[in-house]
Amino acid sequence: MNSLKIRRTAIAVAAATVLPFSLAACSDSGGTKAAPAAGNGARTGASSPMDGPMDGSMTGDEPFGAACAGVPKEGAGSFDGMAKDPVATAASNNPALSTLVAAVKQAGLVDTLNNAKDITVFAPTNDAFAKIPKADLDKVLADKATLTKILTYHAVGQKLTPEQLENGSFETLQKGMVTTKGSGESYKVNGTSNVVCGNVRTANANVYIVDTVLMPQ
Repeated sequence: MNSLKIRRTAIAVAAATVLPFSLAACSDSGGTKAAPAAGNGARTGASSPMDGPMDGSMTGDEPFGAACAGVPKEGAGSFDGMAKDPVATAASNNPALSTLVAAVKQAGLVDTLNNAKDITVFAPTNDAFAKIPKADLDKVLADKATLTKILTYHAVGQKLTPEQLENGSFETLQKGMVTTKGSGESYKVNGTSNVVCGNVRTANANVYIVDTVLMPQ
């Protein structure tokens, strides 16, 4: 009998010991089952930034191209900084466009470009101007009428999206026409000038930085 009582007591103690762990395990199991629901909710909330690039609505607003890596990360010359200034002012803060800015000042077009509403500028880099023989470039810079004609040929009187550049033909402020072709992050202007950093926003313009100076046709 004593042996039986001891055995029952041992079983009772074991049950008392195991029960809380069993309940805790059940509780944890319930928590684990509840976690996916919370996780699903978290995924639903996070789906917007994850799905954004797939629908193109976010990436379509971002600059693209290899030369974009050379744009300052902070300050007035950064993408955020340029977006706050009109186009001629914004370009003056980008070191890669210093020759273009000097030419715009020489032609007296700073106010014209800054005050224009909703335009697109195909902006040649310093390297693009360097492709022109120095004697020829100096001659153009000294001829205000010719310089104005060339520079206004680089501007279109509407904001162009990358999609519009896929197969486009647009009248410039110079009244000539530019043609564009391409897709994704690869576009050409007039078949010869490559867009090296595109879809750059300024306060009044969309800018496509190009690697070759465009000549009026």
